[in-house]
Amino acid sequence: MLFRPKTKVCLVLLQVMEIIEQIREEFPALHQQVWGKPLIYLDNAATTQKHRKVLELQERMSSLTNANIHRALHKLSADATDMYEAGREAVRLFLGAESREEIIFTSGATAALNLIASSLVRSHMIPGDKVLVCEAEHHSNIVPWQLACEAFGRSVEVLPVEENGEISLERLSELLEADDRIRILTVNHISNVLGIINPVAEIVRLAHSKGVLVVIDGAQGVVHDKVSVKEMDCDFYVFSGHKIYAPTGIGVLYGKRSLLESMPPYMGGGDMVDSVSFSGTTYAPLPLKFEAGTPNFVAAACLKPALEFATAVRDDVQVRECERRIVTAMVGELQQLEGLRICGLPQDLSLKTPIFSLSIEGVHPSDAAQMLDKMGIAVRSGLMCAEPIVSRFSDQGLLRVSFAPYNTIFECETFISKLKLVINMLL
Repeated sequence: MLFRPKTKVCLVLLQVMEIIEQIREEFPALHQQVWGKPLIYLDNAATTQKHRKVLELQERMSSLTNANIHRALHKLSADATDMYEAGREAVRLFLGAESREEIIFTSGATAALNLIASSLVRSHMIPGDKVLVCEAEHHSNIVPWQLACEAFGRSVEVLPVEENGEISLERLSELLEADDRIRILTVNHISNVLGIINPVAEIVRLAHSKGVLVVIDGAQGVVHDKVSVKEMDCDFYVFSGHKIYAPTGIGVLYGKRSLLESMPPYMGGGDMVDSVSFSGTTYAPLPLKFEAGTPNFVAAACLKPALEFATAVRDDVQVRECERRIVTAMVGELQQLEGLRICGLPQDLSLKTPIFSLSIEGVHPSDAAQMLDKMGIAVRSGLMCAEPIVSRFSDQGLLRVSFAPYNTIFECETFISKLKLVINMLL
């Protein structure tokens, strides 16, 4: 009787491992060596590897269905347009948006945030109004607001995070209560440094109770949490394709239709117009109003297979079990290492995603990253394009390790053992 529970655990773990191995077979980049060692890719918060179906569609469209969309009448253009719009519908379904008109394609989350900041500050704020930006934001969700506010006479305020990286709803409520000039709140769903799932639905509810619009940076959220913009009730939500198994150069901006219709275009050019003359120009209806120029139609089409895969793994209990085991193992093992700090550790460990930013006393993160690279392990070091929050924990940057559904328990264990070796060599 004593051995039965262990046997069941072993069987479950074996099933999980088999599922992850099947997933890995769909990602050609994972089956290579670097410096003579099998690649262990743990820089997924920066860029995920591409699924085989994404690569196949990318190659097929680039070599065969290579024609500009929305313009010509010939078959290649029509086929490319259909696949481009199929990508938009896949995004709509993935985010739970009500209509395709609420889905705008951009070159990435950075471009989407710049679009929102420029158009929204210009149209929905007056001099003296403020934008509240969370301390733990990526530069892409800080600098665009600074630029827009400087240009139009508005200002930026900061929402600090707690010492463990969590957002205090009480503090947010106090800030909103104390300052009625705050018009926009922008915050990440999951920080690319802290790896904590923020209570975005509650944040939106608090902000809306004060008449404040909410912008969510979902670059990491779409990977590690289920997203329903309708249930969340956010006003805007953005993400990048390359964070979720699609190609680089494509991003998504979801916005409530009424807001998008009230905002001025961000860029001018082809396909975003209705009629052009020197006496005046009128603009195309949504979503084309914000999609000036020839878009990256190949990458946009590739969002469909990428998001289909993302949905499958997001809803797979065994994949979630593997992620939970990795988080538990990382936290348990890393907390035992003297002088090491995990930056971003919520009280409720279920809110922790497999993104770990580490500060190691006496060890420079760049030295550790380079040594791990020679061992075949790809990680990130430095400021993570989030200098304000990284600087709060370290003046020399952090070492970041980020897992995806195709990473295994074995890779997690290997990283931990190699990190211990690196620390011993550097100290």
